Amino acid sequence: MQAIQAIAQAVSGTKADALGWSGNDAAAGVGGSAAAPGTPFAGLVTGAVRSMNALNQQAASLTEGLMEGTGVSINQAMIATEKADQAFELALAVRNKAVAAYQQVMNLQF
Repeated sequence: MQAIQAIAQAVSGTKADALGWSGNDAAAGVGGSAAAPGTPFAGLVTGAVRSMNALNQQAASLTEGLMEGTGVSINQAMIATEKADQAFELALAVRNKAVAAYQQVMNLQF
């Protein structure tokens, strides 16, 4: 969920709530808000990938701690694993959309 919030904040330039919705979404429509001026798209993608990687590392360390019996509860491990899974699914969906857009542009005839 933190990755979704980070992406929503980066795209809209505003602070997102717990569901990833920013204050501009209601007025502009979902996804209708523009990126903050001067924020390159590559920086947004890099930040999202770093956030996804951090969630994955946290899930791995909590799962390892659960297996070793170092006081990590199964709830913590499962929540961290689900967060990492959701971040990965979001990144995969963005990649698939980007590839589809690239293929569509390449098929244009001038």
